[in-house]
Amino acid sequence: MKICRIVTVIVIALVSEFALANSAYNMRQGVTDISQQVYDLHMTIFLICCAIGAVVFAVMFWALLKHRKSKGVVPAQFHESTKVEILWTAIPFVILIAMAIPATKTLIAMEDTSKADLTIKVTGSQWKWHYEYMGHDVEFYSLLSTPKDQINDQQDKTENYLLEVDKPLVIPTDRKVRFLMTSDDVIHSWWVPDFAVKKDANPGFINEAWTKVNEEGTYRGQCAELCGKDHGFMPVVVEAVAPEKFDSWLANAKAEKLQAQAESEAIAQQTLSKEELMTVGEQTYMAYCAACHQPTGLGLPGVFPALKDNKVVLGDVKEHIDVLLLGRPGTAMQAFAKQLTIKQLAGVITYKRNSWGNDTGEVIQPSQVQAEIDALEEAGK
Repeated sequence: MKICRIVTVIVIALVSEFALANSAYNMRQGVTDISQQVYDLHMTIFLICCAIGAVVFAVMFWALLKHRKSKGVVPAQFHESTKVEILWTAIPFVILIAMAIPATKTLIAMEDTSKADLTIKVTGSQWKWHYEYMGHDVEFYSLLSTPKDQINDQQDKTENYLLEVDKPLVIPTDRKVRFLMTSDDVIHSWWVPDFAVKKDANPGFINEAWTKVNEEGTYRGQCAELCGKDHGFMPVVVEAVAPEKFDSWLANAKAEKLQAQAESEAIAQQTLSKEELMTVGEQTYMAYCAACHQPTGLGLPGVFPALKDNKVVLGDVKEHIDVLLLGRPGTAMQAFAKQLTIKQLAGVITYKRNSWGNDTGEVIQPSQVQAEIDALEEAGK
């Protein structure tokens, strides 16, 4: 059985060189107990498959060489052998049971979201993530922050190209964090390889996942479900920090929200110039609207409507504000009430109504936007 030993040595050499190394050629070990279990399960199954392959090929090559026709060997006849039938049914059955036991334990552990220390609602939308810390009155959107010049090949691409966001999700280490996944529009998938978490975000449904990170650091992933034209521009960035740092961050986030509300109330009392609103509006439009409606305002025919000579943009101001605040159900037009400040909303509406030849001359003040928000809240919308 020299051939069998040679094949075994080759397999062991390959496994030790490539498979067991934490390299780009293998699954990540990750930074959670679950990710380590998944990695160990992966390696166990891989080694079992290697052993099966080594034995099967060793026996096959041995049979080819030892019983070749040139040696005058007469093939044995054992058709419909009961022993052989039982043997090649029993052996795979035992192997599958041996694989199923650790796999089942890992899957059960991955689905156990009970006794969580923190719950975060993750909502996917085209094409960004919305994070809400349940019970803490903290929420924000996380958007791609890779510069357009890099995407357009006008700058050199950085190490984390297309894996950078303006506001990462912040979670504590050594605490069990439960995720509630859903979507505003189409199916997305929240995936962070280092956590061994990949869960679909389906509109109208809630899926659950959890993690407990052992090491501080920044961990990156992305949407893993084809969700539209900017699917590749929907990264996930998570910062895991020590519990005391997280508590401090959460307190600061709450304080910043209160400060933003106070600033919004102050801005609502101001009258801004058309020039200032147009400047803010152009910046907001390029950041949030241009991907669909295009910088020229001409949209994409058949997909995203043009804003030039658009009846909503040129029509009733109240309707225009409502579209931005509430979105258009059943379309790609999102609700921006929670994404933009009233100054940004007033600016982008003013910009749309005075660009690309629309030239209505109208100036929309933050107070008008705030009044419509208050009216919608009173109506329960």
